[in-house]
Amino acid sequence: MHHCIESARMSLERKVAQLIQPQINSFTAEDMERYRFGSYLNGGNGGPYGDEFAPASEWLRLADEMYDASVKPLPNGEPAIPVIWGTDAVHGHSNIVGATLFPHNIALGAAGDADLVRRIGHATAIEIEVTGIDWNFSPTVAVARDDRWGRTYESYSENPDLVATLGAALVEGQQGARGSDGYLGDGRVIATAKHFFGDGGTEQGVDQGDVNGDIEALLDIHGRPYPATIEAGVEAIMASFNSINGRKMHGNKDLLTDVLRGQMGFDGLVVGDWNGHGQVAGCSVDDCPQALLAGLDIYMVPTDAWTPLYENLIQQVKDGVIPMSRIDDAVTRILRVKVRAGLFEKPSPAKRQFSGKTELIGQESHRAVAKQAVRESLVLLKNTNQVLPLSPNMNVLVAGDAAHNIGKQAGGWTITWQGTNNTNE
Repeated sequence: MHHCIESARMSLERKVAQLIQPQINSFTAEDMERYRFGSYLNGGNGGPYGDEFAPASEWLRLADEMYDASVKPLPNGEPAIPVIWGTDAVHGHSNIVGATLFPHNIALGAAGDADLVRRIGHATAIEIEVTGIDWNFSPTVAVARDDRWGRTYESYSENPDLVATLGAALVEGQQGARGSDGYLGDGRVIATAKHFFGDGGTEQGVDQGDVNGDIEALLDIHGRPYPATIEAGVEAIMASFNSINGRKMHGNKDLLTDVLRGQMGFDGLVVGDWNGHGQVAGCSVDDCPQALLAGLDIYMVPTDAWTPLYENLIQQVKDGVIPMSRIDDAVTRILRVKVRAGLFEKPSPAKRQFSGKTELIGQESHRAVAKQAVRESLVLLKNTNQVLPLSPNMNVLVAGDAAHNIGKQAGGWTITWQGTNNTNE
């Protein structure tokens, strides 16, 4: 594979840049051209050019600008590596005004229909591709065990086998079937299983909290979805904010390297969560060799801290704190995913098959899948005195402040991170 040759011809600075993932609100296309980051993201409250309500065409315009900056020729025959953009399209391409929204994972778990989840993944991938984005931070395969956890709605089930089945289905829907002709081709995007691992098992359901217990027992519950998604071909796995038995996952070599790569055989890339490396003992957001040494491949660094982090990593290699072999391993994993995704053959984002076809965003066939998911996911708790089925002649009062509130009905990860301030307009 030509990524082996590519990595051999890359300078240390370019290699380290592959490991840094800034966010669209804290860097520019000029920064991209100068540093050549391997990837970038938009946060839950970030949109192109500072507008989180930007139309799809503006998302594509930014994707093309960033891509063009990443592939400008470099001196001395050094290879220019195409950049990839990662987004949180966790229930449809939900940062985009007008995109098809699907029920959240908790509802899809209630429906329990893997084929439906596969179709949702495919529809979401097509709408993502319209905006020129390559990579989705989804599925969340947390096994929520305490409903006080604020992200319980992102978990398919407390049953790890159901989470494994539906998580693998969403991976296949987004990436295509591993080994098939259309794998990671047009209408498919790179998927991410997250958050490795234990995010749904924290004490008292505290987000980013502590998970304690026998490691094999924890893996049996919270680790179970990962082999299924790896088998389905998932190309990226995101490290979790939580700690396990006192150690933050972003710095946990036993789990990120020995378990995930060794035992589970994962050969894709491991990406961090929003400045998650900064929570590792002895680390700050701009200085954390521990995370890379533990097995993290990409630092998600959405704030201005990307500049000192980049400089510190280069210095840590020069000082021998980080062996070159670990840099090369991380770069190889990132390039391997890019090769599998066809990045070196594909044209720029604006010239791909679905690019700019904004009529595909919210298209009727995708809405039909969403409506089916709503129907299948409704849960009847009680039917005392045969209230259902309702007579078509009845007058029914739908009451409460959520009765006519599209923001509450759509939930989190909808235009904004928490889905708040979304009016019916």
